[in-house]
Amino acid sequence: MRIIIALDIIDGKCVRLTRGDFSTKKIYNEDPVEVARLIEDSGLNYLHLVDLDGARNKKIENIRVLEKIAGRTNLKIDFGGGVRSIIDLKTLLNSGAQQVTAGSIAVTDPLLFLDWLGELGPEKIILGADCIKGKISTGGWLENSDKDIISFISDYKMQGVKYTICTDIDKDGMLQGPSTELYKNILSEVEINLIASGGITSVKDIEDVRRTGCEGAIIGKAVYEGKLTFKELGRQC
Repeated sequence: MRIIIALDIIDGKCVRLTRGDFSTKKIYNEDPVEVARLIEDSGLNYLHLVDLDGARNKKIENIRVLEKIAGRTNLKIDFGGGVRSIIDLKTLLNSGAQQVTAGSIAVTDPLLFLDWLGELGPEKIILGADCIKGKISTGGWLENSDKDIISFISDYKMQGVKYTICTDIDKDGMLQGPSTELYKNILSEVEINLIASGGITSVKDIEDVRRTGCEGAIIGKAVYEGKLTFKELGRQC
């Protein structure tokens, strides 16, 4: 299972939110490149870079952060937040992202999402599947829908999606453990590369997620709050 470090950006700074609430913003480092170098120096290879300004404003805002990190590290980066067009996708891939996560568009404009998938291929596009109580949420978690998480992922798997990130928003930033039952339920219904996100706080949590069959696990607040260290996570790879 891949260990993927989350690096969330607001105004070019490394931050974390609790359950996607912007009023809970906490700045951890003014320089995301410094954080990215620490991640790489610890033997970790994967970075989940989230443009929170972009998610909220529905347009990419922090592409310079991507360019700097990609130019100064060898981390494999997936980028999410504010992606609205094929031009956005190509710009991000040309700026150093290996993959782009698209969630809101997959809900609001499925045909456009499938066009992207068809043009760039399933290795480049990650389906963002964030949910509250089993229902999909979009727009930086500011907008809820009535779409069931398992049906949502299953439908897109049948249309070619290979990777999906699933975040249980109720768990995100709470440091109270991951939604292992949710991941088990998804994988019992859908054969897909599932990346778990939200609530992972300990090595035991990582092992619990690994046992569900997830292909990857995203870890964020736990390292910034000192519950886990980059070096400790590097040993889990």
